[in-house]
Amino acid sequence: MSDRLLNHIPLIKLAGIGASLESKFHALGIKTIQDLLLHFPLRYEDRSSSCAIGDATVGEYTTIEGRIIKTEIIFKRRQMLLCYIQDDSGIAILRFMHFNAGMKASMIVGKWISAYGEIKSGKTNLEIIHPQFKIKANKAEQASLSDLNEERFTPIYPSTYGLTQNVIRKMIKSALILLKNNLPNEILPDSLSQNYLPILDALNIIHNPSITTDIDQLLVGEHPAIKRFVFEELLAYHLSMLMIKRDNQKQRAYSMHSNQRLILPFLASLPFNPTHAQQRVVQDIYQDMTKHIPMMRLVQGDVGSGKTLVAAMAALNAIENGHQVVLMAPTEILAEQHFNNFKQWFEPLGITVDWLSGRLTAKNKQQRYEALKQGEITMLVGTHAVFVDKVEFSNLGLVIIDEQHRFGVNQRLSLWEKGIKNAIHPHQLIMTATPIPRTLAMTVYADLDVSIIDELPPGRTPVTTVVIPNSRREEIIDKVNQACLSHRQVYWVCTLVEESETLDAQAAEMLVEELKERLPHLNIALVHGKMKSDEKQSVMQAFKAGEVQLLVATTVIEVGVDVPNASLMIIENAERLGLAQLHQLRGRVGRGSAISHCVLMYQAPLSRIAQARMRVMRESNDGFVIAQKDLEIRGSGEILGTRQMGEANFKIVDLIRDQHLISEVQKASYLILSESPECAKQLVDCWLPERQKYINA
Repeated sequence: MSDRLLNHIPLIKLAGIGASLESKFHALGIKTIQDLLLHFPLRYEDRSSSCAIGDATVGEYTTIEGRIIKTEIIFKRRQMLLCYIQDDSGIAILRFMHFNAGMKASMIVGKWISAYGEIKSGKTNLEIIHPQFKIKANKAEQASLSDLNEERFTPIYPSTYGLTQNVIRKMIKSALILLKNNLPNEILPDSLSQNYLPILDALNIIHNPSITTDIDQLLVGEHPAIKRFVFEELLAYHLSMLMIKRDNQKQRAYSMHSNQRLILPFLASLPFNPTHAQQRVVQDIYQDMTKHIPMMRLVQGDVGSGKTLVAAMAALNAIENGHQVVLMAPTEILAEQHFNNFKQWFEPLGITVDWLSGRLTAKNKQQRYEALKQGEITMLVGTHAVFVDKVEFSNLGLVIIDEQHRFGVNQRLSLWEKGIKNAIHPHQLIMTATPIPRTLAMTVYADLDVSIIDELPPGRTPVTTVVIPNSRREEIIDKVNQACLSHRQVYWVCTLVEESETLDAQAAEMLVEELKERLPHLNIALVHGKMKSDEKQSVMQAFKAGEVQLLVATTVIEVGVDVPNASLMIIENAERLGLAQLHQLRGRVGRGSAISHCVLMYQAPLSRIAQARMRVMRESNDGFVIAQKDLEIRGSGEILGTRQMGEANFKIVDLIRDQHLISEVQKASYLILSESPECAKQLVDCWLPERQKYINA
């Protein structure tokens, strides 16, 4: 087990860290010595500059020095410690909202103090709030103590409540001393390590940059010290994905060859033909399923591209070969829609389709458990309820996960394990309507085979998107009325700042009352996450049947609802949603031949990021373009949530900044895995010690 960065030593073992301090570091995700060493600065402050109090400029960060002339504790909404200091040019106040008795006792009138921070304008004097400071016995010490730090550049780290910069710096200094006494081994092959700084040198530069260090290079990831860690972390991550794929290929699965017994009558029953893209992806899947190793294929398809049909054809292939199929969906409303679709498609073929939800009665659940175990249910559609231990399959051959980024790794793994019989594993098909930019897919899904449905079914029309302030609400209501009177249907999506189904439901109910009062001649209905399953299904069926003209909904309708006659969507408070969610919601319209519109209604003023989102939505209907823009606007963190793996939470890597390295990392990964497998294991163990649990997830 590689321990070259002390990654298996818990933080509590470091001198000076007790239980209380450990919990604060844990809040930052720092649990080991390695985590601490890789806790890199957000920025660096240059504390070599100082000025007289009278020359300080509001808004600048600088060091001021003065003699303490007064200290006091004042009581307003909270206690505050004020320290008044004076030099020949003026008086300034050092203000502390968090302090202790020791701090106050050290600030003795007559002593000198150096303080660094942002100069602010107070009521009577310039102020620094919570400065970094050093007490000096007298002014004569000024020459040796004018800098608050031994180095010119002081690192400023991500922190949390109750954890000061001084404490973080002190603990990192202790960790560096510990590492110096336990010199880390070089675990990169010689052919690679010669291109990078030794790891201890790189860490010292990052945490203690000298006066000659190019700080700008450090901050933008161009300094050799940073590049060392970026390359290594990307390499470890990519190696872990390749190892997962390699381990998966050692498993055994049922070989399934399509005999068309069910597929041909199914296709004949459809009122349309699959697109070329759907046919291509289905062939990828069928080819995988003929092999004796488990299929691990991700199908990406934009909103409305027809992933459900692809899933149905994959399911029929497994069923033709005598196996059960389970389809997992993240929400009840989506699971119900899948259940209704598959029941309508499959029951005429003699296939028993059923569904499982947490809201079923205990008796109904037990009946399904028995039927599954006996093989009486051929295809099961379910929500999280299919994860429970009582769910046992007779002969599970295919696991389909829809909108897979909404499930945790352990959940997906537990579902996959339910199909293992006599060391034979089921195939897995993973689907997402959240397009992943190519750069990200090459990295995050390196363990999966990826197919893309890059063609929309014929008859779909691009949705025109407009961005309108809430002040034009009257105009919007008039547009809604016109659309309904023209025999079209409308979604009005209600969102709140807080992610609360209860609050969202309340806001949606108030909106319904408002719209009913304004448009009494329309049939207006409501659907939200707090409604019972059968109530939601009833409302959605009424909307799909055209009985409801205007549907007010929370973001519960984000995925899976197909109403071709709906041609207008209003998204209220659109600035509160991310690009991926906005795109998903917009995909609910434009499913028929009618010209469709999406109105993004916002509350002014818009932030810079919100403006960028609105612009992207207005300019593009392409999910992959939108995903790339989302990556650029928000960074990789949220999109990496699609993987929901511990490994995907990069410590150092920024995929936008570092994507140019991916091709080099891929080549190095294959080389190391084939020529230095022990090196590969050490790298993965050092950076991703919990990788093993995610295999086949």
